[in-house]
Amino acid sequence: MIEQFKKEVEDGLSRTPKTLPSKYFYDKVGDELFVKIMHSSEYYLTRAELEIFKTKSDQIINTLEVGKDEYFELIELGAGDGLKTKELLNCLIDRGFNFDYYPVDISQNALNKLEYSLKNALPELGIKIQQGDYFEILASLKNSKHPKVILFLGSNIGNMTDEVAAEFIYQLGSNLTSNDKLLLGVDLKKDPSIVLPAYNDSNGFTRDFNLNLLSRINNELGADFDVTQFSHQPAYSESEGIARSFLESLKKQEIYIEALDKSFEFKTGEKIETEISRKYDDEIIQKLIGNTDFKLVGKLSDKMDYFADYIFTRL
Repeated sequence: MIEQFKKEVEDGLSRTPKTLPSKYFYDKVGDELFVKIMHSSEYYLTRAELEIFKTKSDQIINTLEVGKDEYFELIELGAGDGLKTKELLNCLIDRGFNFDYYPVDISQNALNKLEYSLKNALPELGIKIQQGDYFEILASLKNSKHPKVILFLGSNIGNMTDEVAAEFIYQLGSNLTSNDKLLLGVDLKKDPSIVLPAYNDSNGFTRDFNLNLLSRINNELGADFDVTQFSHQPAYSESEGIARSFLESLKKQEIYIEALDKSFEFKTGEKIETEISRKYDDEIIQKLIGNTDFKLVGKLSDKMDYFADYIFTRL
């Protein structure tokens, strides 16, 4: 893991413009900050998708067409704190479905917290935590031959470019079999006055979350970033449909990373792109699945049409 971290940091900071992978936001501090972001008044995404799961879990289950008499595996990629998924899990248990829940996450810390929470809230639930890379985990589970339902919520796919997202969905399909299902949660295109505050909350949680990436590089790779000399800069273009997060250098500076034995120069105002967050509509979704083995079978949205959960079946 540390070798991959080193490689991706070096690659990203050597580019013009500079980038850092958003997946490295999630260490222990980052996990805690993201939970705060999700509960902030400006971050509508969690509330909108939670509303869908609170009010439409029966609809979700009916659209998934899972049978009560056949055991299946419910696999969640990037499970996080499981806030929304608990609504679906409760509904499945109440209706007597036969399944186990497989939360997959890169963060062992997040998985440990989720397992503890679920064992207390839903002691009858079969839970099998899986720490690691999504596709490695899916490849290992593929051998089970049981029907599978994949959850990929929170518009996490929006952190990928459309090309990468299309390949990601294709690879998901290659690890599934006919009639397996995918539930994909995505943020929908909307006015900047709604989107931008979600990435720049008044409490500064998103700012700290973004800057913590530099702190993590300091702690794990021996860098000398002065986080006070970088600022959090969000941007959103409704026509493009992509929100972006940047870290902007407040002065001309040179950063040394011990693990790489290498220095990186920053000009005043130079930015590091740390995250993209794609916003979707039906046309974009259809393009993403155009070269895959998935067929769209359902779509559920919140009352404001801020967010949607699309349901696909593997042909």
